[in-house]
Amino acid sequence: MGIFRGKKKVEEKEPEYYLSATNIPTINYKVYYMKAVEKIGYFLLAFIAGAAVGYLFYGGIGRDELGQPTNLTRVLDIIIPSVVGLLAGKIYLPIRTQQIKDKRIRILKNQFRDMLESVATSLGAGKNVPDSFIAAYNDMRVQYSDDAYIVKEIEVINSGIQNNIGIEELLEDFGRRSGIEDIMSFANVFNICYRKGGNIKDIIKNTYIILSEKMEIAEDIETIVTANKTEQTIMIFLPIGLVAVIKMMSPEFAANFSSLVGIISTSIAIGAFVIAYFIGREILDIKI
Repeated sequence: MGIFRGKKKVEEKEPEYYLSATNIPTINYKVYYMKAVEKIGYFLLAFIAGAAVGYLFYGGIGRDELGQPTNLTRVLDIIIPSVVGLLAGKIYLPIRTQQIKDKRIRILKNQFRDMLESVATSLGAGKNVPDSFIAAYNDMRVQYSDDAYIVKEIEVINSGIQNNIGIEELLEDFGRRSGIEDIMSFANVFNICYRKGGNIKDIIKNTYIILSEKMEIAEDIETIVTANKTEQTIMIFLPIGLVAVIKMMSPEFAANFSSLVGIISTSIAIGAFVIAYFIGREILDIKI
C-alpha cells in the first residue's frame, strides 16, 4: 500500500457543460477546451510561423570557411526551426484558448445587459417576473440568433420556471457558470430581494445602469489603448522584417548572424522581445 502513497491524484478537468435541473445542457463559461480540429489548426499555424522565424534568425549555422553549407548546417536547418515551431505551438495554444474565453465573456456581458433592459421594460409595463423573462426571451431571439448565449440561458430559466424551480436559483446557477462578477452579484441581490419582497424592478434597472456604465468605460479605455496595442504589434514584427530584408539585400552581412556572437546576440534579442510582449500584454490588459 505504501507504494501508492506518493502518487498524486489526477486532477479532474472542470466540465465544459453542465446539465440544468431540467436536463438542458448549459455552458460553463469559465473553461474552454479546444476540439481536436481546432488544436491541430492553431498548432500548425503557430508551428509554421515559429519555424519560419527560427529559420530566419538561425538558418545557415555551421557553414565552412568559404561560407558553404555543410551537413551540420542542413541538420541544424531542420532541427532548430522544428524546435522553435514546437515551442511556438505550445505557447500559442493556451494564449488562443484564453482569447476565445475572453471574447465569449465579452459577448455574454453585452447580451446580459440587453436582457436586463428587456426585463426592466417588461416589469415597467406591469408584467410579473416570469412573464418578463418570457418577453425577454422573445426580444433576444429577435435581437440575436437562436444560438446566442443569452437566448440559451433565458431558455433554461424559463424551462426551470415552468417546472416550479425558483428563478433565484436559476439565476444563481447562471452566475456561477458565467464566472462574471456582475452577473453573480445581480443573482445574489435578486435572490435576497425576491425572497423578501424587495423592489425587483429597481434592482434590475440599477444593475442595467451600472453594467452599461462599466461597459462604456471599458470601451473608452479600449479605444485609448488600441493605438498602443498597434504599436506593440508593429514593434514585435519590425525586427523580423528587418532581418528578412538584411538577409535578402546583403547576404554577406547576414552571414554575421551565423557566427557565435551573432547567435548569442540574436537569442538575447528574441528573449527580450518575447518578455516585452508579455509585459506589454499585462500592462494593456486593463480590467474594469
